[in-house]
Amino acid sequence: MRIPFNKPFLVGRETDYIKEAVESGHISGDGYFTKKCHKFFEDRYEFKKALLTTSCTDALEMAAILCNIQPGDEVIAPSYTFVSTVNAFVLRGANIIFVDSEEAHPNMNAAIIEELITSRTRVIVPVHYAGMACDMDTIMDVATRHGLLVVEDAAQAIESFYKGRQLGSIGNLGTFSFHETKNVISGEGGMLAVNDERFLVRSEIIREKGTNRSAFFRGEVDKYGWVDIGSSFLPSEIIAAFLYAQLENLAIIQKKRRQIWDSYYKLLAPIAAEGLLELPSIPKCATNNAHMFYVVCRTLEERTKLIAHLKAHGILAVFHYLSLHRSPYYSNSYEGAELPNADRFTDCLLRLPMYYEMSMADVEYVSEKISDFMLKYL
Repeated sequence: MRIPFNKPFLVGRETDYIKEAVESGHISGDGYFTKKCHKFFEDRYEFKKALLTTSCTDALEMAAILCNIQPGDEVIAPSYTFVSTVNAFVLRGANIIFVDSEEAHPNMNAAIIEELITSRTRVIVPVHYAGMACDMDTIMDVATRHGLLVVEDAAQAIESFYKGRQLGSIGNLGTFSFHETKNVISGEGGMLAVNDERFLVRSEIIREKGTNRSAFFRGEVDKYGWVDIGSSFLPSEIIAAFLYAQLENLAIIQKKRRQIWDSYYKLLAPIAAEGLLELPSIPKCATNNAHMFYVVCRTLEERTKLIAHLKAHGILAVFHYLSLHRSPYYSNSYEGAELPNADRFTDCLLRLPMYYEMSMADVEYVSEKISDFMLKYL
């Protein structure tokens, strides 16, 4: 038996819609399927504006431009995250002020954000790890009192909510990913959610290479030209067509992913109860969109051995984020405090296989091999 970590999937009319887009004669950006996707997100999640991008990285880079980040500005972000979260702001000249994770969850510890704020702080970037919400009440309260912007990195958080509000709709801006490892996919792909009216017009301009081309096509100006900085952030209609077919089947996808997540949790609960590993915890006021299932081992050595054990039985499980404050690029310039929780998740967190076509028998097999290892080899 071989169980990969991830497997991209077709669940609806993806290839039909791609064919339809090609035959329409319009496969560059902002065509029929892009508009369908925008409307879906704006109607379902109440974003003021949804703009598809070629990746979540692009959406974050757009956000950094919209926040008017200047060299020397400070941006508060978690260390335990993917590099795109902070690289977008570093490209604009920002200094990153890293905050530790919570003890029981990889999300940033909102309770210690305020002590990191200085006169140079401009933005807070909460990352909703595993699609589970950060403490957005605390984050938004701190941001409001200090006049800061909030950019939610909701790459993993589609169809996940905080007190009834879609993640990515609470801060000034939100960013999403449709990479092939996410709940709904388009291969590569992302989205910027604009929730602050101040950014509605400029976000379109930045996305269109710094031109007012979108306003021209709506008949709002008689010609378009270069009016701001920007880049080519919009995806092709082929990406949008694939994504829209997935969105049509969102309920089906989510039902299956929750079944997988719940099965993992139930099957691994006995060894977690013995203190042999930790299972995911769902923060208060958060929902679980079943983006991923992870376990936290007790040591780096234990995780390394478990990965090898699973691989020997045809199962690919992976670790991912390395604490960014200790990265080769940033470690020499990091002057902050130790971040022990972020470092623990770096060393001990392990992601298990999770994809739409995974069977319950597959979940049982993976869980069985983990249990065997923990009970027999430790």
